[in-house]
Amino acid sequence: MPNVFPALTGRQLTMLRALDTCSVSNAIEQFDVRLRNEGFLHDVGCLFPNLPPMLGYAVPAVIRSSMPPMVGRCYYNRIDWWRYVLTIPEPRVLVLKDIDHEPGLGAFVGAIHVHIARALGCVGCVTNGAVRDLPAVEATGFHLFARQTSVSHAYAHIVKFGESVEIGGLAINPGDLLHGDRHGVQNVPLHITAAIPKTVASMLAAEKRLIDFCASPEFTIETLAARLEREPALPRAIARTTGFE
Repeated sequence: MPNVFPALTGRQLTMLRALDTCSVSNAIEQFDVRLRNEGFLHDVGCLFPNLPPMLGYAVPAVIRSSMPPMVGRCYYNRIDWWRYVLTIPEPRVLVLKDIDHEPGLGAFVGAIHVHIARALGCVGCVTNGAVRDLPAVEATGFHLFARQTSVSHAYAHIVKFGESVEIGGLAINPGDLLHGDRHGVQNVPLHITAAIPKTVASMLAAEKRLIDFCASPEFTIETLAARLEREPALPRAIARTTGFE
């Protein structure tokens, strides 16, 4: 049977894409759907911090570059891989786990790969390996999150695809919703996505009130303590009232 993935509406995607990752992370915490030390990548950095946030469904694969593939093929000439990419809803994010002993020897993703990926509805790539052709890729608006760069693709090739992978401490399944910007990449639980924008708006309003208070003549340690005592559970209360509709 073909995989079936839940897809958000265009309006929901637009609203989530407009939010920065830190605000989304803060909102997710209010719903107690996972531990606070889970759900995000570490040791993988954003190479284009000035691009707007990336949002898309994960298309995972396993790669390596230290040795030739069993069957000789150009590193981007895998029609079976590209056909698999199309089984995941748009927008799509390539998720490439480099299983070399030293990940990042060669870069699987460069300008040619990115142009093919963009034509297939992909908006970014996340990898624990290397990427290259940064100026050409950045000009397309395609996001790259990687451990490092490499001048060569070496023997970069796909080993397998269509299965869950783990990158930067985050387990990523086909169709997972990934949100990323200059701060990093996180998994957004699909069942709370509809409530996140409203929760973020309420939390930002509460934060602004506190920031304005800190800059006001009324600020003292005592008034700060009193204010925090009055509103310690405000974010969680906001999350409860938004619901999941």
